[in-house]
Amino acid sequence: MTAPISRVRVRYTTLEIGDMDIHIRTLKDHLQFEDINGEAKKLGISSATWPLFGVVWPSSQVLARLMLDYYVNGKRVLEVGCGIALASLILNKRSADITATDYHPETEGFLAHNVKLNDGEKIPFVRTGWADLDDDLGKFDLIIGSDILYEVEHVNLLSAFINRHAQGYCDVIIVDPRRGNHAKFSKKMAGLGYTCSQKKANQTDDMGKIVICQVLTFSRQGIPNLA
Repeated sequence: MTAPISRVRVRYTTLEIGDMDIHIRTLKDHLQFEDINGEAKKLGISSATWPLFGVVWPSSQVLARLMLDYYVNGKRVLEVGCGIALASLILNKRSADITATDYHPETEGFLAHNVKLNDGEKIPFVRTGWADLDDDLGKFDLIIGSDILYEVEHVNLLSAFINRHAQGYCDVIIVDPRRGNHAKFSKKMAGLGYTCSQKKANQTDDMGKIVICQVLTFSRQGIPNLA
C-alpha cells in the first residue's frame, strides 16, 4: 500500500545562535495540521495545538543561547517538551550527552531531519508524557525546557516529572515567556528541595515584537540518588 502524501507545508531556515548557524526544518506556520492515522487525536492533541511543536518560539531561542556556553562536560542533559529542539541541536554541536523528549508524535521525525541538516550525531529521543511513570529515561544532571508552563496543570505534572529524573545534584533551567504559571512552578520546585533564581531575557519574535522571558534556574544538591 502506498503511504499517504503529506500535505503539511514546511520551511527551511538557518538561525544564527551566537557563533553557531543552526539549520532547521519547521512547519510553515501555526495553521498546519495533519493527523492521517488519528494518532495525535488519541493522545489528546487537538487541531489547534497540533502545530505548536513545529515552530520556533522566542523562549526556545533564549534557551538555545544559554546552552552556547553552559558547562555540560560530563553531564547527562535532558530537554523536556523539546518541540523543534533548538537547544538540543546546540548541545549536540557541542558534543554534549543530550536526550530530547516530547509528547507530540511528529517531533521525533523533525528532530532526526534537523540533526541530519546540521551533520550531527543522532540525538536520543523518547516520546513520553509527564504523567508517564515508566519511560526508562533514567536520571540527569541538567534538565532544560522552554515555554512548557502554558497550562496551570503543567505545574504539578512537570515538577514531578523533573524530580523523578533529577540526579541528587541537579540543575534545572526553564525559560518561560511569562504565561502566568512560573511563580506557582517555582513554589512547587522549592517544596521539592530546589533553590531558585530568576532573571529576565528579551527575544524578538517573528513579527518583530519584543517578548520578555523569565529564565528560571533551579538547583538541588546533596539528595541521595536511590535509583
